[in-house]
Amino acid sequence: EVGDLPYQSVADMLLDSCEKFKDQPAYVNFGKSMTYGELDSRSRDLAAYLQAHYQTGDAIAIMMPNVLQYPIAVLGILRAGMVVTNVNPLYTPRELKHQLNDAGAKAIIVIENTACTLSEVIAETGVQQVITATIGEMVGGLKGVIMDFMIKRVKKMVPPFNLPGAVKFKQALKQGAKLKHTPIQRTLDDIAFLQYTGGTTGVSKGAMLTHRNMVANVTQTKLWISSEIVDQEEVVITALPLYHIFALTANCLTFCIYGAKNVLITNPRDMPGFVKELSQHKFTVLTGVNTLFNGLLNTPGFEDLDFSSFKFTLGGGMAVQKGTATRWKEVTGVTLAEAYGLTETSPAACINAIPLDDYNGTIGLPIPSTDCQIQDDDGNPLPIGEPGELCIRGPQVMLGYLNRPEETAKTIVNGWLKTGDVAVMDEQGYFKIVDRKKDMILVSGFNVYPNEIEDAACLHEDIIECAAIGIADEKSGEIVKLFVVRKNDSLDEQAVIAHCRTHLTGYKVPKLVEFRDELPKTNVGKILRKDLRE
Repeated sequence: EVGDLPYQSVADMLLDSCEKFKDQPAYVNFGKSMTYGELDSRSRDLAAYLQAHYQTGDAIAIMMPNVLQYPIAVLGILRAGMVVTNVNPLYTPRELKHQLNDAGAKAIIVIENTACTLSEVIAETGVQQVITATIGEMVGGLKGVIMDFMIKRVKKMVPPFNLPGAVKFKQALKQGAKLKHTPIQRTLDDIAFLQYTGGTTGVSKGAMLTHRNMVANVTQTKLWISSEIVDQEEVVITALPLYHIFALTANCLTFCIYGAKNVLITNPRDMPGFVKELSQHKFTVLTGVNTLFNGLLNTPGFEDLDFSSFKFTLGGGMAVQKGTATRWKEVTGVTLAEAYGLTETSPAACINAIPLDDYNGTIGLPIPSTDCQIQDDDGNPLPIGEPGELCIRGPQVMLGYLNRPEETAKTIVNGWLKTGDVAVMDEQGYFKIVDRKKDMILVSGFNVYPNEIEDAACLHEDIIECAAIGIADEKSGEIVKLFVVRKNDSLDEQAVIAHCRTHLTGYKVPKLVEFRDELPKTNVGKILRKDLRE
């Protein structure tokens, strides 16, 4: 059990680390390091600046990739007694407008690269002020100036925008340094983050995550992994975006408690650049999703890296595939431990035992103070080995969805959060995700789970990645169609089907195969089966 929480708020928790580890490097980006002490003073200046303009409890949006301004912004907003709402920088104007209005955001800190999206909709929102940031400004010196020049003028990566009255991030810090900062004591029951869940079910909703949710989840995770992690010794690779709940809690918050050095990867899509960055560090921990691990394994130079300090890989966000996990262990010597969580659970709910000997295809066990149960559609618990909806109870479960009482009542029933994921529990109490309820394919009355098909297909050495969906069929209701990204063009439909037939029962074998150059994905690299269905 977690018991009484050691901190009254997320800000208290981070400030404790800033004090304990003040001379240690906290975050590194493009070779520029920021210590815990600098994180403390800069977030204090930002907090003072925000307090001069806004009220306790106001929502402030952050729309940036992984750059040094991110942790400063998160801690600055929380120290000001305000609420963070994280925005995906890849949002379309329509999505951005929805979130800013739904969250009631009063101000936004935005990277210049996506400020044009904001300039299209800002007039239709309640946002009173914009703070703009550049990728190079915190890198500083000549290097930062050259980076910004290259990004803006040479690579033309900053589409023109018009945001009158916008303040530059460094200017806001400078002004804040001259202002008084009043520490605001928030309680564990106040909202810390309005975290929007990728609108897989229509419009995206704001999960209200309280200080209690976040402090509890960090405490739960810490109890779980502490046998492996050493204070001030860890070098954590953060390639998943911090605006996503997984990296926010696991990387931005949890590893701060250990005084770890967090290496921020701004553009993980540039795989050769990512591998080059990895070669600069004696990294010990890497968190990611299946597509990221797969991408690294298929990037030249990755297998030549120095893995001598590497001890811990955590995979979440989507199912980790067996083929990927096997190759990961062969190349890095480290077992890929799968974890499970949702935005609504801040996010960690289940994690595999750490250290883990071998990949086991499960999401592990419920972490401390967490109950998991497999339920049928009426909320009755199901026996061991029988698939049903995974439901979760614990201090990390959100308060509810902002201004959506009906949605909240449908999702949290009798204290249990209904995840929408189909899972089974084995005799040892380990849980295995079978699939999303919505993605299930029904072939002649049999439930077919896309994950299982994709897992089997990806064992073929010429298949880089794939996605399975159901399409309507007169005879069997639905048949399986597989979309495949292949390594070489000689791989044809017959070969893929023959390969699947050796690993799957007849009704699960894809009847149709379509080759694609790439598959549609979310910002975190989850493959979007719904886009393929459309």
